[in-house]
Amino acid sequence: MPNLPGVVGVVAERTPPPILSFPDAIESVNADVVIHFFCMGAEDARAFVRSFDGRVRRLVLVSSCDVYRAYGRFIGTEPGPPDPTPLAESAPVRERLYPYRSKATNAEQLEYWYDKLEAERVIREARHSEFVIVRLPKVYGPGGKSGLETVYGFAHQPLWRWTHGHVDNVASAIALVAFHPHAAREVFNLGEAQTPTIGERLASLPRGADFEPTAGDYDFRQDLHFDTTKIRSRLGYQDVINEVDAMRTLG
Repeated sequence: MPNLPGVVGVVAERTPPPILSFPDAIESVNADVVIHFFCMGAEDARAFVRSFDGRVRRLVLVSSCDVYRAYGRFIGTEPGPPDPTPLAESAPVRERLYPYRSKATNAEQLEYWYDKLEAERVIREARHSEFVIVRLPKVYGPGGKSGLETVYGFAHQPLWRWTHGHVDNVASAIALVAFHPHAAREVFNLGEAQTPTIGERLASLPRGADFEPTAGDYDFRQDLHFDTTKIRSRLGYQDVINEVDAMRTLG
């Protein structure tokens, strides 16, 4: 971990979620802000609140744009016509919990109990610390989907939109909301300012490898197009890396 002034690094044994306890070295740190990147559902959100509510000024929950009803309609768990997009933070959220439970073979698997909606509900119940919720788009870049399978794999759906965010931009946005005074008790969508169609993305990218079409029974009438105006207008967020150039470099 780089030696950054004011940042305390603690290396703990890696454990799969849910994370229900934290090392003593973290519990004892006199921190101003705690960011939870791997909070997946209600149980680990309760552990997060129980450990830090009132001990730090602000709790930051890294959530996902899969909380929106539109996502449920895209994957087929929510009945109804496609929701209009782009989706702002006030857009309807899913009515049906645990969107991946049908893929689980037992109750111990992440797919069974995962739901960022439940995590968001719990974090809002913090009584003594401020909360901030950030909803991530499809994150790409080094350490993740650097080959842009999430673009090339949907080449058969040229009119569909899915908001992406380069990992450097997402990290910068999370750092901003962690300390900005006007972010308290707010929810922010993260991601690119403008979301092109898959066809428009591919037109600006080099010809990629021959990816198999992404499998799944999806309703491509429903765009996963998220509005990121709020963090830009209210907090003055600006991308640190140009999204089009970043994709072109990785493509």
